[in-house]
Parts: sequence; C-alpha cells; structure tokens
Amino acid sequence: MLFLAACSPKSDQGTIEVWKAEIVEAERQFAKMAAEEGVSEAFLAFAADEAVLMRGNKVIEGKDAIRARFVNSPFDPTAKLEWKPDFVDVAASGDLGYTYGPYTYTATDSLGNESKSTGIFHTVWKRQADGNWKFVWD
Repeated sequence: MLFLAACSPKSDQGTIEVWKAEIVEAERQFAKMAAEEGVSEAFLAFAADEAVLMRGNKVIEGKDAIRARFVNSPFDPTAKLEWKPDFVDVAASGDLGYTYGPYTYTATDSLGNESKSTGIFHTVWKRQADGNWKFVWD
C-alpha cells in the first residue's frame, strides 16, 4: 500500500503532462486551421458552445454570438493570425486548462500596404464530453 501511495504523485504528473500535450496540440491544430481555412472558420470550429470572446471592451458570449459577429463583421480573408503558446497548464482534474503566448496579426490594405500588430493571447480550454478540447475563453 505504501508503495502505491509513493507512486501516485509521479503518475499524476505524467497524466498532467499528457493533458498539457493535448492542449498544445489543440492550439497547434487551431492555428493551422486558421492559416489554411481562415480565422473565422477556425474560431468557430474550436469554440465550445459556451465560449466567450473578449474583443476590445466587448464580451461576445456563446458560439452563436461568435458566429454572428463573424457574419456581421467578416474577418479579412487576406489577414493572417499566427500564434503559439509559450505556456500551458491544466487543472489536476484534467478538464480545464489554459495557454498564453505571442500572436501576430498581419493585414494588407487595398493599396498593398502591410501592417502588423502583436500581442499576447490567453486562451482557456475545456475538455468536452467527447474528450476533445475546445476553448471557452479567448
């Protein structure tokens, strides 16, 4: 019994590392889809039904509201959004995690002038009933 108790923290840490890797892979797939299929499509594909976006000082609540925002304010299809997490952590329960890191948004105006903005993103991920990770806050 003592032997099993001694092994538990290492086993839990191994599981946490697996969950972290799953979240990093979800971020990687999210960014890949944004680059290949478009930002709007990627955000809708990786958003949980209860997802919330914070844009400017406005909170957009729920996947339907996110979809409506993209429809009403279409994302420039020539714009590029790139990001990669520098940090990931996950709850010991394995159902909630978060990432943050740098992003770069590049847009080209009608005259061909390119502008870039950079910043730090923060995403909260929630494990769904099917085991996949979807974001609930971005």
